[in-house]
Amino acid sequence: MSNALSVGRNSALAIAFSVALACGSGSAAGLLGKVEIKRGEPIELRALLSGSVVAGISPVIEIAIGLAVGDFGPVHGHPVSVRTLDEKCSAEGGRAAAEAVAADARVVGVIGTLCSGAAVGASPILSAAGLSMISPSNTSPRLTSDLAGNAGPDHHEGYYRVSNNDLKLASVVARFSFEELGLRRMATVHDGDPYSSTLAEAFAGAFRRFGGAVPVIARIAKGQTDMSAILAGLAAIKPDGMFFPLFPKETMSLISQAARLKALEGVKVIGGAATLTTALLALPESEGLYFTGPDPGESGNINQATGRSAAKVLAALEATFGGPPTSAYWAHGYDATTLLLSAIKQVAVRDGGTLSIDRAALRDALDAIADFQGLIGVLTCDDFGDCGTGRSVISLHEDSSISDPLPLPVVYRGASAPRMIQE
Repeated sequence: MSNALSVGRNSALAIAFSVALACGSGSAAGLLGKVEIKRGEPIELRALLSGSVVAGISPVIEIAIGLAVGDFGPVHGHPVSVRTLDEKCSAEGGRAAAEAVAADARVVGVIGTLCSGAAVGASPILSAAGLSMISPSNTSPRLTSDLAGNAGPDHHEGYYRVSNNDLKLASVVARFSFEELGLRRMATVHDGDPYSSTLAEAFAGAFRRFGGAVPVIARIAKGQTDMSAILAGLAAIKPDGMFFPLFPKETMSLISQAARLKALEGVKVIGGAATLTTALLALPESEGLYFTGPDPGESGNINQATGRSAAKVLAALEATFGGPPTSAYWAHGYDATTLLLSAIKQVAVRDGGTLSIDRAALRDALDAIADFQGLIGVLTCDDFGDCGTGRSVISLHEDSSISDPLPLPVVYRGASAPRMIQE
């Protein structure tokens, strides 16, 4: 199967740019600099992940990146090298990792970050350096747009992602809660992180527009373990549902302590995609919880850049990882990597013994992504770097003896309701 990158919205621009390069006009080349790679040298990529903070997700994505690089193969005869840096799931960590990347003139592109909070720190630095980054798992609207044509406060040129904008997920969760579960009074909790806070606010807005009430949007501290005060406050408002778009550690404390409160018995709990890890699923108190997540697509989906099906990639990942993946974002890591490699292959130009990759041309190629068939589905990038499928699933966890996220029964599949986003 061809490794050619599918283009659509900006195809004329991409073609014109390619012609300019081929003719050596240089009219657009060099605006952001270029990377020149000598014969025999690797194409250098960097992955910004967070094994130190989100240990249940980072290793799976890192393996998926490696599989994608191997399946894609050399680019114009050059091997691809990927080195991982820890972005520590924080703006400070993202900034430090991005500074290290930007200081290395050999780096062609970046896969990451893992966490939206880290992207807030990394994106402006990488953008200013002329680099492109594509995330498998960032979801905060702050990094792209409000889906109504307005850039988010932390949007920077050269930023892309294959995961869904949380405004889309919020619409799906609100509809499921109101129409499928019949909930009318919900509470939500965040930790101030760009991921959790924007998702909590977006959910509250969407749920209210459906006709429900959200009397409280509570906040906890990152790393907080004593949830007695926050849970007492939640119990006092008598919700019939709670939405926790948090990270695993804090969610584990919340649900284990909530189970001891009689006032919260029978309250439906929905966790965010970041909580869907084997450690949390193994908790007995996690039984009965719903979990949101990206639609993983079908096992027969084939990545057009490598010709590999989702089933084959998953089998290879399980063999390397030593078991089922502990996160649903493995396929996103694979697709993000192949999108970047396809764009690099498209714009790279050989001049004698040197392969030249213009950074402005690389962004143009990524901007023009349309109808790219990935493992997770068909990917098209909008003007702000949102390239996800827009589809989400909600699963129900009923047996804590099964801690593998993959077999969880999907009880709801949905796409965002545009009117809920635009209003």
